[in-house]
Amino acid sequence: MKVPLSWLREYVDLPAATAHEVADRLTMAGLKLEAITSYGHDVKNVVVGEVLEIEELSGFKKPIRHCKVEVGEATPREIVCGATNFVAGDRVPVVLPGGVLPGGFEVGARKTYGRMSEGMICSERELGLGDDHNGIMVLPADTPIGTDVVELLGLRDDVIELEITPDIGYALSVRGVAREVATAFGVAFRDPADVEVPAETEPSWPASIGDPTACDRFVLREVRGFDPAAQSPLWMRVRLSRSGMRPVSLAVDVTNYLMLELGQPLHAFDRSKLTGEIVVRRAREGERLETLDHVVRELDPDDILITDESGPISMAGTMGGLETEISDGSTDIVIEAAHFSATGISRESRRHGLVSEASKRFERGVDRELPLVASWRAVQLLAELGGATVQPGVTHAEVDVTPARIAIPAGHPSAVAGLPYAKEVVVGRLEQVGCVVTDGDDPAVRQGGVDPTGVVTGGELAARLAVTGPDMITVTPPSWRPDLTDPNDLAEEVIRLEGYDRLPSVLPSAPAGAGLTEGQRLRRRVGRALAEGGYVEVLSYPFIGADDFDRLQLPADDARRRAMRLANPLSEDEPLMRTTLLPGLLKTLVRNVGRGFGDVALFETGAVYRPRENAPAAAPVLGVARRPTEDELASIEAALPDQPLRVAVVLAGEFERSGWWGSGREASWADAVQAARLVAAESRIELSISADQHEPWHPGRCAALYVGDTLVGHAGELHPRVIEAYGLPPRTAAMELELSRLESGMPGPVQAPPVSPYPVATQDVALIVPDFTPVADVEAALRDGAGELLESVRLFDVYAGEQVGEGNKSLAYTMRFRAADRTLTVEETTAARDAAVAMAADRVGAQLRGV
Repeated sequence: MKVPLSWLREYVDLPAATAHEVADRLTMAGLKLEAITSYGHDVKNVVVGEVLEIEELSGFKKPIRHCKVEVGEATPREIVCGATNFVAGDRVPVVLPGGVLPGGFEVGARKTYGRMSEGMICSERELGLGDDHNGIMVLPADTPIGTDVVELLGLRDDVIELEITPDIGYALSVRGVAREVATAFGVAFRDPADVEVPAETEPSWPASIGDPTACDRFVLREVRGFDPAAQSPLWMRVRLSRSGMRPVSLAVDVTNYLMLELGQPLHAFDRSKLTGEIVVRRAREGERLETLDHVVRELDPDDILITDESGPISMAGTMGGLETEISDGSTDIVIEAAHFSATGISRESRRHGLVSEASKRFERGVDRELPLVASWRAVQLLAELGGATVQPGVTHAEVDVTPARIAIPAGHPSAVAGLPYAKEVVVGRLEQVGCVVTDGDDPAVRQGGVDPTGVVTGGELAARLAVTGPDMITVTPPSWRPDLTDPNDLAEEVIRLEGYDRLPSVLPSAPAGAGLTEGQRLRRRVGRALAEGGYVEVLSYPFIGADDFDRLQLPADDARRRAMRLANPLSEDEPLMRTTLLPGLLKTLVRNVGRGFGDVALFETGAVYRPRENAPAAAPVLGVARRPTEDELASIEAALPDQPLRVAVVLAGEFERSGWWGSGREASWADAVQAARLVAAESRIELSISADQHEPWHPGRCAALYVGDTLVGHAGELHPRVIEAYGLPPRTAAMELELSRLESGMPGPVQAPPVSPYPVATQDVALIVPDFTPVADVEAALRDGAGELLESVRLFDVYAGEQVGEGNKSLAYTMRFRAADRTLTVEETTAARDAAVAMAADRVGAQLRGV
């Protein structure tokens, strides 16, 4: 909302305050400042001149005129001008040599087109008054010659631009901002809506409300004999332009001007194009309307329409219809002002992707008492500026609405702020906002919690009475504050007007507890371990698209294709909740590679969302007037997906960097498997690793990760088709592991093992096994066979060649033995080693190499 400071001063007796001081006060009151724009402060030496003579110069490609202009000096000025819309005798704004126009453009005397030009005759755009550059600005004939144009036209002004949040729709008007400024400075406020409207019982154009849920007040007034050629006065065009609206025509400008001033959107219909009674109703199946933007719109049954006997003529509160718009020949005009449903207009606007200045105001809440006043002021301005005649009578259709009443303890704002406010302060601040405050409370409001309007008004505060005292007040919010519906809304008004800067800064006391849970500690340990291992953490949106499943080469029956669809997705390309972490990581990898970072190792920890079998299609939507029952909570829980916590990594390029120290090492499937081992080590769990085929991994370079018999994840090199589909670097590797399953399998508190004081005995063993044998199976057999004397076993060499035979491989292990109570003999360690080899031979067919 852009508000010229000069407009504010019409309704507020501001002291000598600058725009920045006004903006600071508004910021302290809770309104967010966007910008302050100054106009005309650099303009100087611009005066009113009268054109005495005009000489048309020939021989040029465009019209050029040499003018003599009287500017109140000893001799007239000679000025060359290319505009042709003025004649001798007209009075025009003239920049004299040395003068400055908006933007710091300095004008001097110079020779042009063979003549001396001592200044410049100005258009509206050159003076910063609007966008009109079609010709020179012609002033009224009685404007005194030599008058300073800056003062005459009010060129100097400051515009305060505010960002209006959805809860303060009243501030989308000069009226609302002026009220806040008056309160902030403690000065009088003159309400532009405080206008005496004639009491008329005769109806204007016939109208009715067909759907009370769509509209509760509808007003029509009529003018005839309007001059379509009448132009909007300069002051109105300037204010519209500086408020961010483009002047169009007098009829349209009047409605826009009053909308900016009062906050009440208006619409003008051409009376000659209306047929029969006007009815406000919801759309019917199959109805269409061509709006003012020349788009034919298919209407939804929930859309709110203004109709006549011909059908829809306007999308209420959003945009008018093309058929009944004001044209260049319209002389009879019907002005409409109404109060429409805020939620209805909001849904209509979003449904059609049609956001207008009117819809912005209606969806935030408009003063229900304004339609009579705004429509009366509109017809008065059309009569005053456009020569129209106001027709007697007014059509006023309305639905009775009981004002909301809120009963609260007078000490409630103090309880919310943690700062004592006297009752007189609370009442005074609420009355400044426009509330009507009475002592005591209505038992129906306090006991039942819901008044006849259906607004929850304070029954839940009974528990506070022991703290705040029984001194209750009943508050009736003003019609221009539909956002005040809750006791805490009233507390906020008191607190913000008293000053947020007065609130003490107190750190909350830390509640007693046991610190982080084991799951939280595990997640932090995993993050630290991966970061220390060379990975960088990323955070992706938890949304994916159906095409991600195809790019991952998932089979049609893969459980990961069953995904939760968002009701209101941020992007139609990604409307699903992720069932795997990989798409987000792969897209981040592609983005990094595209920026020139080819050596990337990324990880992410987060939830995935897996719909349950036979779950309801959607969770029930419950009200807020009471706590849900156990059955209702169970129905909500049943509709929610499983949300296991996972960790995933992706790698591409060099994992160990090359440099002056030598060549590096490319990332491979083995690094992805090692990342899984790092994660498992933080859980104090040992993984079993075996070959597998699982999309999106390469069928020959994929490892399944097990804890006992439980599958917890996969790791390896991605399938070439996946790499091609995402545009990934060749040989990209990835790992995804379910942390929730690791957490559930974690052992209890760590027990420090006893440290043996006796020396270690080492035995090396080399085994020949078929080349398809998993290393983990061989290691497990050695451990089980060696018994309790075995301290550790480590693979240190893998060999395949002629010496071990075709289709075989050699695995060399170092086995460390130690006893807790004695020094082991050679016989004991040899026996343990032989038992381990025998177990490996029995389980995997291993043979001792060299035998």
